[in-house]
Amino acid sequence: MSGSTVRRVPIIAGNWKMNLGPTEARDFAASILADLGSLPSVERVLCPPAISIPAVHAVTSGSDLRLGAQNMYFEEKGAYTGEISPLMLQGLCEYVILGHSERRGYFGETDELVNRKALSAFAHRLRPIVCVGERLEDRDANLTERVITTQVQGSLAGLPAERLGELVVAYEPIWAIGTGRAATAQDAADVVAIIRALLVEMYGAVAAGQVRVQYGGSVTAANIAEFAANPDIDGALVGGASLKPEFVEIVRKTAAVKGA
Repeated sequence: MSGSTVRRVPIIAGNWKMNLGPTEARDFAASILADLGSLPSVERVLCPPAISIPAVHAVTSGSDLRLGAQNMYFEEKGAYTGEISPLMLQGLCEYVILGHSERRGYFGETDELVNRKALSAFAHRLRPIVCVGERLEDRDANLTERVITTQVQGSLAGLPAERLGELVVAYEPIWAIGTGRAATAQDAADVVAIIRALLVEMYGAVAAGQVRVQYGGSVTAANIAEFAANPDIDGALVGGASLKPEFVEIVRKTAAVKGA
């Protein structure tokens, strides 16, 4: 499904990971708010640590910046020590990152668990950013398509087709995260094409054409333009660079390339 046939709003999301407590997060958000606010043609999402979400919300409330959480559990409440429920995010966040490679790798999250979280996000009017991606050993063994197929089919099963426009899929090649080794634009385009074809099989061409697919993996202001130039890549999930003023430049270059 070609991205050229459907108008999708580009989306740049900053994953702050385990950085910036409430005071630091508030101050940083305040420092970039005005510059980000001048770029409304690209959807901008800040994803602070859970403890810092209220502080950032206080700064961004009333603006058109969106907030996202970095994770959540699928239950609304209960004896789940350390977890954050979808009800706790309502009113603060519109988005939630699910199945990030660090959650899968360090904390053993499975496609089944990610799927339960994605279904819960939709049920609670949160927009999931679901991450998929292969490891270096998978890529070297020519298993990229098999791994991506398994993750997409498992993580995105049974979603409400009529609301697929609220879904964001982030392709994050694990071998290109925090390593300084970004995938090439062609690498990303090849896998995004696989993702889109799978979504067409699962949900039909119309619904699949509404899904925004981001690239994530050592995204910087220096390389975002080559990824954004592909009509099927709708933005980026940004890690380290989202903790710097460089994040504004990434959004600005995306807007320029997308003609947004």
